[in-house]
Amino acid sequence: MKALPYVLALGAAIVALAVPATARADVVTTWNTYASNVVTGPAASQAPNVAALHLAMVHGAMYDAVNAIDGGHEGYLLSSRVATPFDSQDAAAATAAYRVLTNIVPLLNLVPSPQPTLDAQYAASLAGIPDGMQKTRGIAVGDAAAAAMIAARTGDGRFGSFRNTPGTLPGEWKPTLPAFVNDPNAWVKDVKPFMVESASQFRPKDPDDLTSRQYAREFDEVKSLGQDTSTTRTADQTAASRYWATVGLPVWNRTAATLAADHHLSVADDARLFAEMYLSAADGAITVWDGKAFWKFWRPITAIREANTDGNPRTDADPTWLPLIPTPPYPDHPSGINGIGAAIASTYQDFFGTDDIALTDTSPVTGITRSWPSFSALMDELVDVRVWSGIHFRKADEEGRRIGRDVAKWRDHHFFKEVRGHDDD
Repeated sequence: MKALPYVLALGAAIVALAVPATARADVVTTWNTYASNVVTGPAASQAPNVAALHLAMVHGAMYDAVNAIDGGHEGYLLSSRVATPFDSQDAAAATAAYRVLTNIVPLLNLVPSPQPTLDAQYAASLAGIPDGMQKTRGIAVGDAAAAAMIAARTGDGRFGSFRNTPGTLPGEWKPTLPAFVNDPNAWVKDVKPFMVESASQFRPKDPDDLTSRQYAREFDEVKSLGQDTSTTRTADQTAASRYWATVGLPVWNRTAATLAADHHLSVADDARLFAEMYLSAADGAITVWDGKAFWKFWRPITAIREANTDGNPRTDADPTWLPLIPTPPYPDHPSGINGIGAAIASTYQDFFGTDDIALTDTSPVTGITRSWPSFSALMDELVDVRVWSGIHFRKADEEGRRIGRDVAKWRDHHFFKEVRGHDDD
């Protein structure tokens, strides 16, 4: 579908996980909010790579439930049109989301449990749908979609035991300031992908050789622009760094909800948009974490402080250097925010059939507003911003972006195909 350029206006007063006030909430965006509150809310605080897996499960099931009734596209796990076109899409979507979340909640060990809240939210969703055969059949379709997703993801590798082994040689990752933590979610690399054939299918190219001129150039770039007290980083670059340090997945929930509202998407198209973006994000995360474990490349803070060991005469050590943004507890190469972000932004390009849609978003955490004239401009900023933040070498960002794009392209070629002869009403 094609779209004309427009601007997404998201107010600073919006809470982090809520559907934007400008958006027309439907069953998909409503249950996206509920799901996000479970997996990324204050009680859970799952990292974006883990939250993406669970949002992919929720939205994949919601898509299958709605699409089984609508029949417009190929199903993900369920065949399209296994239900009648008169069954309730709202009942199907709410039931699918609720059943999948009910399966996920026990794995999170949250205190207090969000289950009573979910129960109430599900009851409210069903209460808003007139009783009758359409509602009953919609619930049954949602149950079937959720059961298919739960079965497909049982024993999929989530919450495994893998941890990165700290290195001792130049170029090898080791825990860093501020907390010297070893990534508790390194197991994401072993999770079964949702769409791509394997976690290594789009594995990133190797980092630059430590003795190369290219490595020295990227070293100097992040050393200068990414330092906490940098005098070469602009005020706008600092603002962008602080914005992206706090937004996580909620920015994608906000922008997707507003895109859906501004384009007056049907429930079926809304379900497909969210499923495409989160299934792609999940596979982007899995691929990125496979690459991190495979290359296990050191972070800029380690590289700069220990530059006297890298064998490159063009690099100078600074044993007191600190980044603008605290360094995450996992290897540098490739970038996670770029793998996830490019997967979603590329999905936006594919779904709306254009790159030329302007976006504006305000972080409810910092109050910082960022604007991008296009989806590709947003991806470009994501590449730059982790250098400005002092936490990635540029090649790690570029490889993360490539992974996200490749995953989205794979999805576009192999999943969610339109069914010929379907009546779009």
